[in-house]
Amino acid sequence: MADDDAQGFQAGQSGLIVRVPEAEPLVRAWRNRLDPSARAGVPAHVTVLFPFLDASRIDEGVCAAIGEVLGRHESFEARFDHCGRFPGVLYLAPEPDTGFRRLTEAIVERWPESPPFSGQFDDVVPHLTVAQGQDEAVLEKAEADLLTGHPVVTQVSAVDLLVHDGTRWRQRASFPLA
Repeated sequence: MADDDAQGFQAGQSGLIVRVPEAEPLVRAWRNRLDPSARAGVPAHVTVLFPFLDASRIDEGVCAAIGEVLGRHESFEARFDHCGRFPGVLYLAPEPDTGFRRLTEAIVERWPESPPFSGQFDDVVPHLTVAQGQDEAVLEKAEADLLTGHPVVTQVSAVDLLVHDGTRWRQRASFPLA
């Protein structure tokens, strides 16, 4: 899923994501080649929280609580029309990113034992990963290609819970926004 290498995925890991199906035509080929999470079954997305709880801890009560927390948030629109970079990572940046940040904050407030990216980063930047673990020349080529595409606009109306089964990421539930 989010900026993790394929070997790092473990059975029982979970994460909360916003799918961005409108981005698939633009990013699919690059993600399939350059993003291990795509090869492991994760669609084009913006991460809300990864890692989340171990799958063994996610029961009906946890799902109800996730639905309650997320259901307090209004659906919103996001536009992806430019790229951003982290070291070795190329991503599409959503504008505005405020809605994504609020979803993450709300989930972390409810489950503080699950900080985003295990607390590795001071500022969690919402993004749609296209390539990771690549050299600069590969990232530049991918970015040039992405910028020739049309802007991607999506209506964010749900957050999906994905769980790794030891081989692939699978959707376990979907939670609508208000």
